[in-house]
Amino acid sequence: MPHPVMPNTVPTPKVAATSRAILAGAPFRRLLGVRLTSQIADGWFQAGLAGSLLFNPDRQSSPVAIAAGFAILLLPYSLLGPYVGVLLDRWDRRASLSNANLARAAMVLPAAALLWSGAQGLAFAVCALIVIAINRFFLAGLSASLPHVVEERKLVPANALASTLGTICYSIGLFTAASVVALQVVGTDRHGYGAIAATAALGYLVSGLLARRFFRRDELGPLAHERATTKLGEAVVQVFRGMISGARHLRQRSKALRIMVLQSSYRFLYGVLTLAVLLLYSRYFGHAAERVAAQQAGAAQSMGQLGLVVLSGAAGAALAAVITPLAVRWWDARRWLSGVVAAVGVVVLVFGLPFVAPLLLVAVFLVNVASQSMKIIVDATIQRECLDEYRGRIFSVNDTAFNLCFVTGLFTAALTLPPNGKSAPGLIITATAFVLLAAWYWFATARPTAPDAVRQA
Repeated sequence: MPHPVMPNTVPTPKVAATSRAILAGAPFRRLLGVRLTSQIADGWFQAGLAGSLLFNPDRQSSPVAIAAGFAILLLPYSLLGPYVGVLLDRWDRRASLSNANLARAAMVLPAAALLWSGAQGLAFAVCALIVIAINRFFLAGLSASLPHVVEERKLVPANALASTLGTICYSIGLFTAASVVALQVVGTDRHGYGAIAATAALGYLVSGLLARRFFRRDELGPLAHERATTKLGEAVVQVFRGMISGARHLRQRSKALRIMVLQSSYRFLYGVLTLAVLLLYSRYFGHAAERVAAQQAGAAQSMGQLGLVVLSGAAGAALAAVITPLAVRWWDARRWLSGVVAAVGVVVLVFGLPFVAPLLLVAVFLVNVASQSMKIIVDATIQRECLDEYRGRIFSVNDTAFNLCFVTGLFTAALTLPPNGKSAPGLIITATAFVLLAAWYWFATARPTAPDAVRQA
């Protein structure tokens, strides 16, 4: 997701001027180039994996297998996230960024070869897991390097700009891969998806070489006197203890805790909807086409439709970045969050129950407006409510809960929905759950607790 825009900030010409000033800096542009080429490659690689799971006529993966695929893609971000800093504080970051993507370029090739051959067993899962897990290390390295290429007063908008452009490039990678399949430039069999995944090696290779070419040794830090000297084992133990102390601090910040519970519960339901949409587009909407035309043509049509889903979701997230600051200014975060979560329940019923592809595109757009709006407000609340010394650890806790609940929702849907994803009772239950979640948050935040009241005074 795009980096959050602070809810009390309204986009103005000054923000645009700040973005232009940041882009005017050559070091930032070079680091941005390293990031964007890598995130386009992320889109290509993950499109190859998803296409093979969802749209390969030779291999109709079960819903549980699809959920497991998402778990492989997402969980390394959360489980490894708190610990990558231990290495980044010891190694030259220019070398870390370069070597990380050169390693991914090398690992993509055997993964793509196994995808091409149809041997998607343990060896393939290990290769894919390594490629995705390294991405967490790479993104953390970019964040740690940013203060070395941007002035301190511009760090917040620079981080927002880099994250937003990175998300756009990732979506471009997904969409171009889907378009290539939809136009039948490559087939919808294992060979086609293997070829798509293999193209990611080129993006990772270019990104790795750019990092080595654009920056000098130690230019991105850490400087010699800043490098961690604690033994690696001790540092890992300290990180674990830090996560525990961060969770304890969160218990004392009920406002931040409640809003994180809201988001985690929302992500569980969002995971249910995500798998339902994927199954509908790959198993239900394409079914008629497969009866009339060849099976591969039906799969290509479904992949093209899923590309439109990606664009609809990205457009909804972009709109949220614009309207959320205005909405919070006009009302407040409590009213806005309660309203959009309840509205998602209505949207799911109105646009989902007909089970018509164009209406689902509208639903995806509106649901992602709510999702990104919540992400913006949650991150800003954590930044405001929690002490600075605990924020990094609490964001790690939040990130872990965010992805674990989403994956849990995927597996719940996989075990309860029919193979084609069409379930009116399931959709009604999910919509009702959104409304009940909104009601819980409204009443739970009706009165601030004593510690919150003291901080607000």
